[in-house]
Amino acid sequence: MNVQLLQELLRLLRRDEDTRARLLEAGALFGTYDEAMQQVHRDNAVRLDELLQRYGWPGESLVGQQGCDAAWRIAQHAICTPALQRGFLVHLQAAVDAGDAPGTQAACLVDRIRFNEGRPQRYGTVLDWTAAGELDCEVEDPEELDARRAAVGLPPYRKVLEQQRRDIRREGGGPPEDYPDYRRRARAWAKGVGW
Repeated sequence: MNVQLLQELLRLLRRDEDTRARLLEAGALFGTYDEAMQQVHRDNAVRLDELLQRYGWPGESLVGQQGCDAAWRIAQHAICTPALQRGFLVHLQAAVDAGDAPGTQAACLVDRIRFNEGRPQRYGTVLDWTAAGELDCEVEDPEELDARRAAVGLPPYRKVLEQQRRDIRREGGGPPEDYPDYRRRARAWAKGVGW
């Protein structure tokens, strides 16, 4: 195991988590994508790409389960850098195919990219507010959703949906007061970073 690489991945993830916690405490986590959080996500994505060029995807054989999870979470949060995030998916999927990373990770990254592209998801892993004020998501072929989820190791959708709704409420999140403005700003942001 590459302990030095593992430690760097954990340091990057810790910076992400610390920034999130600081924003949550300040009441600035929900409603907008705070610039401080965006900067951490950009910096971490660039650094993950540099590490990927040197070592390949940080899979379980290279950095253990903890390091593999950290690399995936950094990739999952790389929404400010669409080209890097798409590239991460290619490398992560190769690691999954080689048995060096969990299929759940690739499924979540597929959905994150589809969500940012404005397309229906495959696995229903990225939730957002609906016009009705509920957390939910649009998926393709909804009748087969739980079968697709099970095939990659994800639990049934409804179970996760209810837990996510509870978690958001516990953290103080809620639906936007002006849903059309919320959607307009989200689309403008996505277009502005290249989605």
